[in-house]
Amino acid sequence: MIAEKKEKTKKDEVSEVKAGVVVNEKDKTVPLSGIDEQEIENKKIRKTKSKKKKKEKKNISVGRANIKATYNNTIVTLSDQNGNVLSWASAGSCGFKGAKKATPYASQIITKKAVEKAKEHGLKEVAVFVKGVGTGRESAVRALNANGINIISIKDITPIPHNGCRSRKPRRV
Repeated sequence: MIAEKKEKTKKDEVSEVKAGVVVNEKDKTVPLSGIDEQEIENKKIRKTKSKKKKKEKKNISVGRANIKATYNNTIVTLSDQNGNVLSWASAGSCGFKGAKKATPYASQIITKKAVEKAKEHGLKEVAVFVKGVGTGRESAVRALNANGINIISIKDITPIPHNGCRSRKPRRV
């Protein structure tokens, strides 16, 4: 009988620690005396280390505002001079659906939301870069100014084709 019993390693026995009793994989309880206290402490430490770190508050006074206004949506991104994003908002993320996402009112709301997040990092002045042909272009720029952000410059960076698409081959008749 003694030869038939297999000695279990600590890894096989221990799967969970509950209130002074160790539970193994086969749901049999084993008293804590057979396990090192250091192993139990290590398991407790692993569980507590999984907390997220808080985001740092940056002190940036000058940055960039990128406004992308399409026919279907408007996206406002506020970043520092290097392009590292401080905050962003889109009409879809603010709860607008369908055709309402591309309206001037939606662009005012999302600009206000993005500015509130960016002001936590100390943003005061921005250079504005507008891209797209949507209806929220101008209202987003006006909303930046209305929410206490000084506008240094406004530049339109809408992509314009300078020779158009390749034309079709001539039709042979």
